[in-house]
Amino acid sequence: MKRVWWAVAFVVVAMIGGALYQNWTEPARSQTAPVPQRGSAGVPVVVATAVAQPMPVRVDTIGTVQPIAMVSIKSRIDGYIDSVLIQDGQYVKAGDVMFRLDARAAQAQVAQTQAQVARDQAQHGNAKRNVDRDAPIVGKDFMSKQQFDTDTTTAQALEATTAADAAALENAKVLLSYDTITAPIDGRVGAITIKAGNSIKSNDVPLATINQIKPIYVSFSLPQSELPALREAMGKGAVSVSVRPQGDEGAPILGAVQFYDNSVDVTSGTINVRAQFTNDDQRLWPGQFVDVSMTTRTDPNAIVVPPAAVQVGQDTDYVFVVKSDQTAELRPVKVGRTIDGKTVIADGVHAGDKVVTDGQMRLSNGVRVDIRSTSDVAKPDQAS
Repeated sequence: MKRVWWAVAFVVVAMIGGALYQNWTEPARSQTAPVPQRGSAGVPVVVATAVAQPMPVRVDTIGTVQPIAMVSIKSRIDGYIDSVLIQDGQYVKAGDVMFRLDARAAQAQVAQTQAQVARDQAQHGNAKRNVDRDAPIVGKDFMSKQQFDTDTTTAQALEATTAADAAALENAKVLLSYDTITAPIDGRVGAITIKAGNSIKSNDVPLATINQIKPIYVSFSLPQSELPALREAMGKGAVSVSVRPQGDEGAPILGAVQFYDNSVDVTSGTINVRAQFTNDDQRLWPGQFVDVSMTTRTDPNAIVVPPAAVQVGQDTDYVFVVKSDQTAELRPVKVGRTIDGKTVIADGVHAGDKVVTDGQMRLSNGVRVDIRSTSDVAKPDQAS
């Protein structure tokens, strides 16, 4: 009997709890119920008109800045650094004195060689005068022919000795010039690695490095498919290139293609191209990464749409075109390029077509649309 009463009590409690739960959840359900959307003749969308206009054929890539010349400054002789006449990072011009070595030994060698030259020149002069005096009398038998030949040989030998002395003097002067190390090119000096007071060896550790930065190169790679257009453009004149150093908010820096390599890299399918810039303001720095834009030609009648109109599909890109009966048509398109916020359509859209730029998420082929302004179309994350 107790079991029956317990069962009845459990049923009653369950019925009361169910009634209370229903009363509590009804208000919450009424609060979260979706708000009916306003009636519309079609899916609200924003459209733009495809237009035909001139558009540059431009290649965008990444490049690196390279000095036209980079010279490692080394000593040509063994010596002792007497003085350093430049500072780290200094801009130098060709011919500026950078280092001076202890030149006393070389100066003494030059003086010694000059003395030898003077001595041998005097001896050669005396021998030549003897030959000149002997020439008239040798034919009159006042002097033996053998003695005259000996005097002539002596004069010729001293002439050769004088010439050798002159060469030795020139060599000594060259060696003396090596004690003064000058800049071979215009450019900016890096860190000076060896200071005054150190002994150095011939052609050993670089004393400093000079990078030529005015003008300067930017090197970049292009796909081999762009090579025919580049060659055709260079055949017609200078091909302009604009670069902007990464992190630089200034105006693009303008230059021109100066060289492209004589072969395509078989591993990457690219070709190396080099552009030259005057770099008077020194915004380009060796080793820097830059954004490169190269224009090979201008397409006079390119079909242009906003980038937002192009959707990415599984097989191809596509756009929705609004037809004259206010229905959407899905059209596969071939995208040429996107430049300065404008997308060039190579195939699939004609000038004057109205393409959907907002609201594509609710569209399918043949759906009726309602063209609105941008402010009237709810974004997907704002929908109730």
